[in-house]
Amino acid sequence: MTAELHTLTGAYALDAVPVEEAVAFERHLRGCPACGQEVQELRETAARLGRALATPPPPRLRDATLTRVAHTRQWPPSIARRGRVVKPRVALWGAAAAAVGALVFGLVTTTTDPGADPAQQQLASVNAVLTAPDAATVKGAERGTTTVVTSRSQGKIVVLAGDLPPLAAGKAYQVWLIGASGVHSAGLLAPDGPHRTQPVLADLPGGIDRVGITAEPAGGSPAPTVPAVVMVDLA
Repeated sequence: MTAELHTLTGAYALDAVPVEEAVAFERHLRGCPACGQEVQELRETAARLGRALATPPPPRLRDATLTRVAHTRQWPPSIARRGRVVKPRVALWGAAAAAVGALVFGLVTTTTDPGADPAQQQLASVNAVLTAPDAATVKGAERGTTTVVTSRSQGKIVVLAGDLPPLAAGKAYQVWLIGASGVHSAGLLAPDGPHRTQPVLADLPGGIDRVGITAEPAGGSPAPTVPAVVMVDLA
C-alpha cells in the first residue's frame, strides 16, 4: 500500500484524489519528506501555470451572474429557538448552490477552456498527465531538483526541473528521452524565475527508460553534444 501511495503525489497536488485516499495519503506524508517536497513542487508548478494563463472573465459573465442572483431566493437568517438553530430549508440551499455553480462553471470554462489557445491546451495536457491513474513519478538524485511524471495511458511525459547550474551565454538546457528506440528530444527548458524552469510536456515513445538534460546551443541540437548534466532512471 505504501508503494501505491508514492504514486499519488501528482493527483493529490491538484486535489484530484478521493477523500478516503486523500486521508491515507496525508498520513503517509507525515512520514515521507520526499513525497511532501514533491507535492509542494507540483503545486507551485500548477500555480505558476495558472497565473500565466489566467484571464479576466468577460463582462457578460458578471452581468449573467448578477441577473441569476437577483432571481434566486437566498437563505434567511438562522433563527434561534430555545437554544437551537433552525436551519433553512434544503430547497433554498439547492437554488443558491445552483447559482454559485453557474458562476464557477462560467469562470472555469472562460479561463481554462482547453480549446482557447495552445498555452491552455498545454496546461490541460500537463494536468491530464499529473492526474492520470497510471501516473508514475521519479525524482532525479543528481544536480538540481528534477521530477519526471509519465503516463502510458496518456502517452505523455512531463519534466520539471529546478536549481540547475547556471548556463553560459548562448546556451539552453535540452531534455532527452532515451531508450531502446534511441534518443529523442523532448524540447528546451524555458526559464521560469531564477531557480526554476517551465515544465516540458512531450509524447512518450515506447521503451523510454531514462531522461537526460544537457546544455546545448540556445536553439537546441538534433542530438546531445555534451554529457548529461542530469540523468533520471525511470526504472
